[in-house]
Amino acid sequence: MFADVNVDVFISNYTIIDPEIYQLWVEGYTFVEAVTLLKQKGGIFAEVPPELIASDVQDHYRTYAMLEKFLHSPPKLSEQPTFQICPQDRSLLIEHYYSLDDTVARELFGKKLNARNRKDLDEVADKTGMRLKSCRRQFDNVKRIYKAVEETQGNLACNIRQQFLLPEELAQKYAAVVFIACLRFETTKRKLQYLNFKDFYECAQALMTFWTYTYQHSGADYLDTEMDKEFLLDLREIRYLLDKEKEIKHLVSLRLKPTLLERAYQEVESNFRSYYRAIIMIACNLHRTRELRLLFVEMTERLIEPWKQNGWTRDQVQMFMQCMTQCVLDLEVPRDNQDIRCLWDRYMQVINVCLFRMYHP
Repeated sequence: MFADVNVDVFISNYTIIDPEIYQLWVEGYTFVEAVTLLKQKGGIFAEVPPELIASDVQDHYRTYAMLEKFLHSPPKLSEQPTFQICPQDRSLLIEHYYSLDDTVARELFGKKLNARNRKDLDEVADKTGMRLKSCRRQFDNVKRIYKAVEETQGNLACNIRQQFLLPEELAQKYAAVVFIACLRFETTKRKLQYLNFKDFYECAQALMTFWTYTYQHSGADYLDTEMDKEFLLDLREIRYLLDKEKEIKHLVSLRLKPTLLERAYQEVESNFRSYYRAIIMIACNLHRTRELRLLFVEMTERLIEPWKQNGWTRDQVQMFMQCMTQCVLDLEVPRDNQDIRCLWDRYMQVINVCLFRMYHP
């Protein structure tokens, strides 16, 4: 006689993630290239037969390829039943997959995230020295995050962090790229090519902090990607300061004379009008969409290039801008123009950061 026996079988087997092999996969190395690199590295691989290394790498590459669809939406990684992955390895998978190389990110600034530009990424790969597959991964990640958060209310970096489970620093990098893309700031002109990712990152952070609606409205009903249009319109009132040029120049001269060398001081004296008016007129035109998009170009042409031609150091630029900013804030203005100080302060918070980051003497 045979008795019916019910047997419940449970097999638990955590998916093993090898950080070194995974990093090679993320960087776009082929299976063959990865095997060669590991063999050349030696160490624990020195005495292992090449066929065993190849078998192990191939197994890992298959696993990562199957995991990739879940990485497109990181929260699904912990929900899917196919692969058992510990929390630490899940974080590693996500963070490395969404890693963003600064040189590649710089090349993505100003590019439309469309199929045509994706096909042209071989130029980005050649210029940055990164593998084409890695460039495509980063392009696709930027596009994916852009589409997910461009119209999501609230803090941009927080939205990215929540939806894609990224660490704070990495979420901030993506926030800068998305912000520049949403507002379509001009970053591709030849005269801007000397600027690196860090420069634009710092500028974007300042813009999001001070010139968007979130500056005065910290609630979740506002977008970091939406400029404060009322503020930009109100900046036209700064034109009032054109009539105060002589007074501001006098105040600036008094403060700078003890700190600048005679040659540098004379240069400021001679060209103060040009610099002062450029800063004010940039502000007065920012309510126009085209002028806002050309912000970095305008600052370069009207301020940075003249300063470079006249041999200014970065310290001199910072000293001059901080001095002029404070002199306007100290200016006595009629009661009807009291909001000038607030507008000027908010405006110069961004201009000072941008000029300091963009000035590479």
